[in-house]
Amino acid sequence: MTEFLPVLLGSDANVYGMARSFFMEYHITSAMVCKARLVATRNTRFISEVVVEPRLEEDEVFVKTLTDFAAEHSGKTLVLLSCSDGYTILLARNRAALEPYYKFACPTEENVMNLDMKEYFYKACEKHGLSYPKTSSCTVQNYREVQLPFEFPCIIKPSNSMAYWNCHFPHKKKVFVAYNQQEFNEITAAIYGSSYQDPLILQEYIPGDDNCMRVLNCYSGLDHKVHLMALGRPLLEEQTPEGIGNYAAILSVRDDALMAKMKAFLEDVGWEGFSNFDMKFDARTNEYKLFEMNPRQGRSSFFVTASGYNLAKWLVDDVVEHKPLGFTIADAESLWMIAPFGVIRKYLKDPDLLAEAIRLKKQGKVSHQLLCREDLSVKRLLWYIRSHLNYYRKTAKYYGNKSLRG
Repeated sequence: MTEFLPVLLGSDANVYGMARSFFMEYHITSAMVCKARLVATRNTRFISEVVVEPRLEEDEVFVKTLTDFAAEHSGKTLVLLSCSDGYTILLARNRAALEPYYKFACPTEENVMNLDMKEYFYKACEKHGLSYPKTSSCTVQNYREVQLPFEFPCIIKPSNSMAYWNCHFPHKKKVFVAYNQQEFNEITAAIYGSSYQDPLILQEYIPGDDNCMRVLNCYSGLDHKVHLMALGRPLLEEQTPEGIGNYAAILSVRDDALMAKMKAFLEDVGWEGFSNFDMKFDARTNEYKLFEMNPRQGRSSFFVTASGYNLAKWLVDDVVEHKPLGFTIADAESLWMIAPFGVIRKYLKDPDLLAEAIRLKKQGKVSHQLLCREDLSVKRLLWYIRSHLNYYRKTAKYYGNKSLRG
């Protein structure tokens, strides 16, 4: 087995999940390169080196930071992994400059830009026969006059995730829901009153609770073939303004017909590396409607590793060991949580799904994203307890609030 050092781009819960995956599979710690260190990756034994560069999102700084790091670790095999959309774009754009120093799987810049930008992703869905919600868009020039081609409620979300992440305005949320024209006007005016000036995606609301959502994580190899697919059924989404659209708890499930469609799509576009899809089952048409594709493993992707399919292994077997990977559909039963189980018990409305979650918890088929025995310390445990107690308060405060309110 070749010795290597994982180098993870970012510092959020996704980074922690991947550092934990590398530790579980190979008993090694990871390095982390980021523009700021977030709380999820503090006080952890899984990350042994940290490089913080506030200007990391600038191309020249990105390349210099990573080549300098490689020079300091010459002689080591470095495995580079992006854990956010923005870093994947940077890695794709600067691929040639970094390939001499790092092993990685990354889509082309054209693929990233065509599929990460939501309006282009929906065009690709149309081309490949994949369903998505009725969708329109508006711009900073026409948002005051735009006419929706569907009835309210209307989902409002940014087309450019990276630009939206960096903008600020009161009561900002990751995704908004406008229930009437007045709310629509207020939300769009607030967004365009910030530094965000790119198009907004306007989408019909698909009825159903959070548990109608599905999340799919895939790994496509250097050969552009899909080698791993893992489907999850969210039980509950996070409710805070910055967390809307992120998952609080996931059950591992399987749907071969859906996976066959998505496999064909990924291989047809020639994808390389991890990908993550969010979708919702529409009971009116009996089909899944795709919301977005992320050019990386999902923030909640540790549910795949926790169910017995370690994401780190697929990457390393491909880019370091060059082993034949075959094709695997994850199908082990498991429950993944980032929220306290008490929150799930209180807010999960489906009694059958709640019973399933309780059963898996009793059987020990459960994983907590941000805490485990191998990474237990006083500081991390105290933070974890405080954050979980705060989770109850935040969920009660924000539950169901996707409008322009605090």
